[in-house]
Amino acid sequence: MLVHFKLSPNARAFSEVEDIVQEIYLRAFRDIDRFSYQTPGSFFRWLSSIADHVIVDRVRYWNRERRAGAEVPFRSASNPAGPEPADTQTPSRIFAQQQAIERLLGRLSALPEDYRQAILLAKVEGLTTAEMAERLGKSREAVALLVFRAVKRFRAVCDTTEA
Repeated sequence: MLVHFKLSPNARAFSEVEDIVQEIYLRAFRDIDRFSYQTPGSFFRWLSSIADHVIVDRVRYWNRERRAGAEVPFRSASNPAGPEPADTQTPSRIFAQQQAIERLLGRLSALPEDYRQAILLAKVEGLTTAEMAERLGKSREAVALLVFRAVKRFRAVCDTTEA
């Protein structure tokens, strides 16, 4: 009952009294060796001070979470589509990315112009065969065959540059 009245109405909206009481008991059990009996009410005052600390901690935590906003689920094995954390851009990772881009550009440069254009339109811009046919002025079948041949040649270039 004391915990209920120590909590403000706002704090009661986001914290259950029972949860706070459990936290108080847990901290009291953990720190019982720090308690020293002085007067008949000293144990109650000690528990009351623990309650004050638990309540303050809960309110601070809640305010911090509210200020921070929603969690950002960074990229991981379980969340491959998440954003990359900003602090993971180390110089070695940046260098490795630059090298990978240079290899990709070199492999694309080794292709004939029409194959390179077909791969860029299909795989980078994400155009459908109908959209590519309209842009290139060819039939859908001709564009589909062009993309197939371009990808096949690109894979062959990749295999020869990796060896």
